[in-house]
Amino acid sequence: MKTRKLGSHGLVVSAQGLGCMGMSVAYGPADKQESIATIRRALELGVLMLDTADMYGPHHNERLIATALAGRRDDIVLASKFGNEIDDDGNITWRINGRPEYVRRAVDGTLRRLGTDHLDLYYQHRVDVEVPVEETFGALAELVAAGKVRYLGISEAGADTIRRAHAVHPLTAVQTEYSLFTREIEDNGVLDTVRELGIGFVAYSPLGRGFLSGAIRSVDDFAPNDFRRVAPRFQGENFAKNLAVVDKVREIAERRNVTPAQLALAWVHAQGHDIVTIPGTTNRKHLEQNVAAAGIELTESELDAIERIAPSGFASGDRYPAPAMAHLDL
Repeated sequence: MKTRKLGSHGLVVSAQGLGCMGMSVAYGPADKQESIATIRRALELGVLMLDTADMYGPHHNERLIATALAGRRDDIVLASKFGNEIDDDGNITWRINGRPEYVRRAVDGTLRRLGTDHLDLYYQHRVDVEVPVEETFGALAELVAAGKVRYLGISEAGADTIRRAHAVHPLTAVQTEYSLFTREIEDNGVLDTVRELGIGFVAYSPLGRGFLSGAIRSVDDFAPNDFRRVAPRFQGENFAKNLAVVDKVREIAERRNVTPAQLALAWVHAQGHDIVTIPGTTNRKHLEQNVAAAGIELTESELDAIERIAPSGFASGDRYPAPAMAHLDL
């Protein structure tokens, strides 16, 4: 696995990390032992970054990673997030909280659950519109000074918010959804801003929440509690329109003798050496297929063919239901 510099402040990670959310929430049930085996296999394959958040479970995902990493903490870049408020009883309130006192409480809980004395990368998961980002990142800068966090990031933030946060303490990473399905960062100033400021970009859901794998043919393929059942992109006419494009992506993948998922990942990797992907999976087979994509280099003609069938903005339907879309700093 090749490595990439994430930002301009010294953090080096693998070109592809592992998103761990699905091992605990959102996409239906996951087998705990297979999830642990998948994390350990990722390390064997050269994956250097694991991505989690306190809300995944909530708390379950961080504890799962701690179990999987027993004795291997120094072999990995640990990234977690805060900001989707969790109350004292461990319940998600569905509010966004960027208050300094909440930041301090959140990081201590995350460190305890992960069984470590520091995080390599800590993101504000969602922007709190009621708290100036300068206050939130002032508290985060204190965590860096205290040695609890090495590098800072922000997730789903707009260009102006990124600049304001970066002015308080240099950001190492911005994490936002990015795939053939979701390319807003190319047009809304986010990608230009991070490149101007020397901030790395972490692409979550680079497989379009699994749609680009080609394995999803119907909403009935989802478990009853799968988040995608309520996501507009996977509903009715939107689903049919998006599936038609996925089938065209599949044709290009077949000509290259790779899977549609590998082609989709290779496309994101080709968008710049400052971009790192964190595809999620809950099993070793898919992990190994995803990791292999990091070694695929697409030709200009292949990239042109992909652009013709999946241009920016082609996807039908929002990527989240309306309440969750309201929490994005668009």
